Amino acid sequence: MKAIGADDGFALEDGNKFYEFDIDQPQPKQYDLLIRVQAISINPVDTKIRQSPVTQAPRVLGFDAVGVVEAVGEEVKHFKVGDEVYYSGSPSYQGSNQTYQLVDERLVAKKPQNINAVEAASIPLTGLTASETLFDVFQISHKPDENRGKSILIINGAGGVGSIATQIAKHHGLHVITTASRDETHEWSKNMGADIVLNHKNDLTDEFKKYEISEVDYIFCTFNTDLYFEKMIELVKPRGIIATIVAFKEKQDLNLLKQKSITFTHEYMYSRPLYNTEDMHTHRQYLTDITEKIEAGVYKTTLNEVIEGLTADHLFKAHQKIEKQSMIGKLVIQL
Repeated sequence: MKAIGADDGFALEDGNKFYEFDIDQPQPKQYDLLIRVQAISINPVDTKIRQSPVTQAPRVLGFDAVGVVEAVGEEVKHFKVGDEVYYSGSPSYQGSNQTYQLVDERLVAKKPQNINAVEAASIPLTGLTASETLFDVFQISHKPDENRGKSILIINGAGGVGSIATQIAKHHGLHVITTASRDETHEWSKNMGADIVLNHKNDLTDEFKKYEISEVDYIFCTFNTDLYFEKMIELVKPRGIIATIVAFKEKQDLNLLKQKSITFTHEYMYSRPLYNTEDMHTHRQYLTDITEKIEAGVYKTTLNEVIEGLTADHLFKAHQKIEKQSMIGKLVIQL
């Protein structure tokens, strides 16, 4: 089987160190599914891990995939050969940049039947990240009526995570405020369901005043936590909650959170599979819920660009696009 990997961590300016190689097809054990991969999406996490040291070469990246179950481990209960599935996998496994991949069934759900594989590949990682943030961190209710009157600010609403988080938050009754700066990102975010789209090139305090917003209950930062840290503290309500998926690069004063009794947390969707938590099956549950909502026409795909064919050159091109930090929605490679 074909795989695309690299022997060392590398920056884009080092040139393309991805290469294609052949490996034996793996065999599923215990909770494993063997998936014939049809489509993958590229995420910022891929570009970050690409630059980190490699402990066992070659390293195969890829944390989103859609495919067909080809074989199952002896303890698999929820899937059978022939099922069309999607998932975001785990850093504990080799990634989805290959033609076949093993993945734990607890991290997998049936693919929505009303969209194709390429469209479905845009969903898992971002959908899981948004679901964990909204339901685990902010603890919003699954009943929309119980969330009425509450508001959320999503920084970078037109990105992959922001796009699906907007849809989930809106469906569950929140007043959704996002940020964007270009005409096309403003329009995209509105199409995803945002009630108000602020221009993040302006001071967000002034933008709040412009739209007569006082403070919000929740803030979800999906872009440059250092840049927005103090501003988020200013804009969130007392006893509000701030979550970010972007690690600090600078030292920040967490004491600034004290006066308003603000809860601040980092959300990392891979915590459950990395630590093999007892509730790892939550990934399957969240993805199953998303599948049901897509099939019911409540949520829609966040796909925006497709590259045809998994090659070392195409993978490098995809990483270049992601690192420009100007992507709208999701970028998918069709195998």
